[in-house]
Amino acid sequence: MKRTQHIDVTNPATGEVIGRVPKQTEDDVERAFTKARRAQEAWAQTSYRHRKRIMLRFHNLVIDNRDELMDQIQDENGKNRLSALEEVMDVALTSRYYAHHGRGYVRTRRRQVPMPFLTVTHEQRPPKGVVGIIAPFNYPLALAISDAIPALLAGNAVVLKPDSQTPLSALKGAELLYKAGLPRDLFQVVTGPGSEVGQAIIKRCDFLMFTGSTKTGKELAQQAAERLIDYSMELGGKNPMIIAPDAPLDRAVEGAWLACFANSGQLCISIERMYVHRDIAGEFIPRFVDRVDQMTVGAGKDWDIDMGAQISEAHTDKIEAFVSDALAKGATALTGGHRIGPAFFEPTVLTNVPTDADLYTEEVFGPVVYIEVVDSLDEAVTKANDSEYGLNASVWAGRMTGRRLASQLESGTVNINEGYAPAWSAMDAPMGGFKQSGAGRRHGEHGMTKYTEPRNVTRTRRMNLMANDLPRDVFADSLAAALKWGRDILR
Repeated sequence: MKRTQHIDVTNPATGEVIGRVPKQTEDDVERAFTKARRAQEAWAQTSYRHRKRIMLRFHNLVIDNRDELMDQIQDENGKNRLSALEEVMDVALTSRYYAHHGRGYVRTRRRQVPMPFLTVTHEQRPPKGVVGIIAPFNYPLALAISDAIPALLAGNAVVLKPDSQTPLSALKGAELLYKAGLPRDLFQVVTGPGSEVGQAIIKRCDFLMFTGSTKTGKELAQQAAERLIDYSMELGGKNPMIIAPDAPLDRAVEGAWLACFANSGQLCISIERMYVHRDIAGEFIPRFVDRVDQMTVGAGKDWDIDMGAQISEAHTDKIEAFVSDALAKGATALTGGHRIGPAFFEPTVLTNVPTDADLYTEEVFGPVVYIEVVDSLDEAVTKANDSEYGLNASVWAGRMTGRRLASQLESGTVNINEGYAPAWSAMDAPMGGFKQSGAGRRHGEHGMTKYTEPRNVTRTRRMNLMANDLPRDVFADSLAAALKWGRDILR
């Protein structure tokens, strides 16, 4: 008998091995899909009310077990406790939102027709089948479970591959779903390397949900296109922040550091570029740097820790290389710029970053932001839009200024007088990226209907529309008159 291999799960903040999971293979994925397809056929026949009850029980279990979930997230990811709380609240919010609103998104709807006296049309929303989810390490609970919730409520099964560095949070979330009453075969977690498990999922799934780098997303999109399956992807970001002359500076100083360094900077919607208007740069920049200097960085469950570890030593190596390259090419570190442990990097604020520095345009995905002083808001907008990415943006300004700037930014979400959290938590609105930052959306109606296949069902009531007994010239004149009559009625 072949011996099962395992993957050790390590706490990056301490280097301690905290658990192990099976290193599964394509055969395991095949078995998972076989079970999932069988379970999905029965699940699709259940009422939405039944699914809703399960998801609301899950919501309560997540809230009741929040401390245990946060402990697990921190242990395998190394993030601080506030960032772990964000994940738990996201899962709870998502389950509650779609439990209450999802029925309206997938119900059969009557649609308008040009000649209502002849035909009646309904749009149906049957589920795709088995959804494949490939989730990243940075939000190991939220980006694994929250994306599965609307898929399950829409009548699908889910096969999930969590990141090999952080599989335990997803497994704990799955256990709570089972405890809430979800059939086990309907939601399966397969642990293993993306090169085998991820590829096996893409070969079999009916829809792909992926969160990760733009480079990997493009490769997966090509593979999905070969099978003519649809997908939704949230990819990279190089997110800008604009500080306008009429910004509420006290709030901006306090909010900007969190927008840049939440989740140890390992957040696709965190801020990596900051454009400060010259009129207030002399006041804002020193205050912002001073606030960053006050941040507490470290390991542990203490709520007072502002920032935790990076996901690994290897990832910290990449961050260090980005900063070293910028400094060598002439950038200035206003604060930070140094590694402070195997998987820890100081919150870093740079200025005078030259355009040929790698981090000027590339996503760092770490606790690094650079500041540029601009002479006008038009210049700020131009610089903010000068990127291949367009995921999230932040504007600190007065009400009218903020709205005007937001409408000019090429970004899937724009937060006015905040960094990222309010737009992310606005579950009723779509969330996703422009340009190279993704395809499709999560949240809102689209976040659920993407997991369904729209079907047009039209019934003819009185006569065959085209194969009728009328002379064809009479039919043509009658059809034209009916269309004109219908236009007048619609007016």
